[in-house]
Amino acid sequence: MASMADDQKAVAALDAQYQAAVKANDAKTMDAILLDDFVLVLGNGTTENKAALLEEARSKRIAYEQQDEEPGTQIVRVWGDTAVVTAKLWIKGSRDGKAFDRKLWFSDTYVRSPQGWRYAFGQASLALPNPPSP
Repeated sequence: MASMADDQKAVAALDAQYQAAVKANDAKTMDAILLDDFVLVLGNGTTENKAALLEEARSKRIAYEQQDEEPGTQIVRVWGDTAVVTAKLWIKGSRDGKAFDRKLWFSDTYVRSPQGWRYAFGQASLALPNPPSP
C-alpha cells in the first residue's frame, strides 16, 4: 500500500500529465486517464462528459498557447482511495479562430482503480476577474 505522500505525488503528476494532454489535444492520453463515466461541471453549470472532451481534442478546434497550472497553486488532498487536486489554471488560445485568455480555479477528483489513479470528476470556476492595471 502506498503512503499518503506517495499517493499525493502520483496524483499531482497525473493531473499535470492530464493538463499537458489537454494542451496538446492528446485524446489518447486523456482517454487513458479519464474514467468512462467522467463528468466535468463548468462554472456556468454546463457539463461535459468523457466522449465530448475526447471528440473536442480529436477535432483540434481549440489551439492552446497556455493550459498550465500556476506554479505553487496545486494542492493534492488524499482520503483513502479518493484524491482531490485544486489549482489555479491559466488557459489561453483560440477556439474556432476566436481568442480566449483567462484564469480559473479547478477541483479534480481522482479515484484509485485496479488500473491505478483515474480522473473521475472535475469542476471549473467561472473566469476570474482580471486584476486592475497599475
